[in-house]
Amino acid sequence: MHTSFSPAPRRPSNGWLAAAATLSAAIGLAGCGGGDDGPPQLAAATPAKLATCSSLATLALPNTRITSVATVAASDGSNGPPALPEHCLVQGQMNERISPVDGNRYAIGFEMRLPRDWNGRFFHQGNGGLDGSVVPATGAIGGGGPTTTALAMGFAVLSSDAGHPQPTPFFGADPQARLDYGYQAVGKLTPMARSVIQAAYGKAPDRSYFAGCSNGGRHAMVTAARYAQDYDGVLAGNPGFHLPKAASAQLWKVKQYASIASNGANGQVDISTAVTPAEYSTVAASITAKCDALDGVKDGIVSDVAACQSAFDIQADVPTCTGARTGACLTPAQKNTLQRIFAGPRLADGTPAYSNTWFDPGVAGKDFALWHYFIAQNLDPGSVSLVFNTPPMPVATFLATPPGQIALAYDLDRDYGKLFATDATYTESGWSFMTPPDETKLSTLRNRGGKLMVYHGTADGVFSAADTARWYDRLQQAELGRAAGYARLYLVPGMNHCANGPSTDQFDMVTALVNWVEKGQAPDRVIAKARGASANVPNPEVPASWSAGRTRPLCPYPLVARYNGSGDVESADSFSCKS
Repeated sequence: MHTSFSPAPRRPSNGWLAAAATLSAAIGLAGCGGGDDGPPQLAAATPAKLATCSSLATLALPNTRITSVATVAASDGSNGPPALPEHCLVQGQMNERISPVDGNRYAIGFEMRLPRDWNGRFFHQGNGGLDGSVVPATGAIGGGGPTTTALAMGFAVLSSDAGHPQPTPFFGADPQARLDYGYQAVGKLTPMARSVIQAAYGKAPDRSYFAGCSNGGRHAMVTAARYAQDYDGVLAGNPGFHLPKAASAQLWKVKQYASIASNGANGQVDISTAVTPAEYSTVAASITAKCDALDGVKDGIVSDVAACQSAFDIQADVPTCTGARTGACLTPAQKNTLQRIFAGPRLADGTPAYSNTWFDPGVAGKDFALWHYFIAQNLDPGSVSLVFNTPPMPVATFLATPPGQIALAYDLDRDYGKLFATDATYTESGWSFMTPPDETKLSTLRNRGGKLMVYHGTADGVFSAADTARWYDRLQQAELGRAAGYARLYLVPGMNHCANGPSTDQFDMVTALVNWVEKGQAPDRVIAKARGASANVPNPEVPASWSAGRTRPLCPYPLVARYNGSGDVESADSFSCKS
């Protein structure tokens, strides 16, 4: 299975603009509520008080062992925002076993945090990376430096390790651990969590939500396709829903950068020398100069990222070095390499192996470089070799081989097929267990009145926002142009992977999702804020020329935040979502 995409981003055609206008009208109608023959309007959740905490220690649940129950006092946020209410902390293990393949112990570790004053809702927290640790179940609401959490909002929150005890790729040797990580842990945890909530409050949750970013966003997209009967609202941030391909592309990037990099002090190639931070800043400045005004105002934000892809030309618009590299120019070899990287990997026959990446001012962000250099060379080799490939590389071989060497030895035409392979031991491929089974078939979620919100930073260094936009285009096609009635995508200009970059990356999509699910209030725009020096968690990449609290509307794709022609450029009120 391959994801098709246009190899050369083009300026939107008249047909595309007509489709955007049609979508704009559809969004307006969706905001007025469904018709008589449309999906049902789900009722709002009703609150309740925690009836018991200590007695949950003896709660009998199938294949589950409660290991700890404790009452946690409220915090005022002085030890780090945000504040948390008094709650009951329940920790446990599900499906404890010894693997017949690698002989290691496995279980699905979890914790639940149940607030004293409950809003009647369940929040399943999807965690990032390779999972492998039970992070605090506070319920991140998305974006950078959030000012609140789902727990603080009154949700009962669940977090898990997705079926393996460490955030390392070695669990990939066990077939069941692969499946739990990919999707099965969610299916097993959900009824257990509902039973704990029933025992704690005397009733099951009225409404259930799933939210996460990165791999947590992948979990969310998979949940929307596989477990829609269990969740009323799903929030997917920067979703790695094509993660095996994206991880493979990371190894391919290492080889591209290595072709123009110099050696480090250890005598090994240092790919971070291929394009320095100063040189990436020059690329970002060139993108801004060419594309900033496409949304109606020069404000340092490229909102019309689709139009920018045809307006910007790295060969013509970035200064070419005629002598030594100074940081203010790129050599022809650097330009060719970046043009190749941003166009995305292809097999020898021209088949796309993942996706292109959009040119956006956020490519100068530190997080963008982190994914292109350190993570691609040091972490992704393990994910691909041990978790996504079939068969996995023997652990002993992996431990004896430097990860950078694995990346440099990776060959798309030889190795790409391993992402889709199966054998007698690993009966589901990495592609199969990691991705939604049919990512444009979300009729179960739609028909029961559920809603899906997806957001993606346009300067994500690992999961392409262009790839996510193409998914939404396909969903719209499958839904005959009516997808906005239950599913919407919001692009965040300048934002890197889940947060940061020169962007307005602080926003609350959980409240918007709840209002959509339970009140029928369609999110025609979500207000996002820059995290300047006065923010609860400042973002050092917010340009000094911006107001510390600049706001912008995040618009349902393919609409763009365009300046109204007058008004304060620091305020979202001066911008409208238009085609």
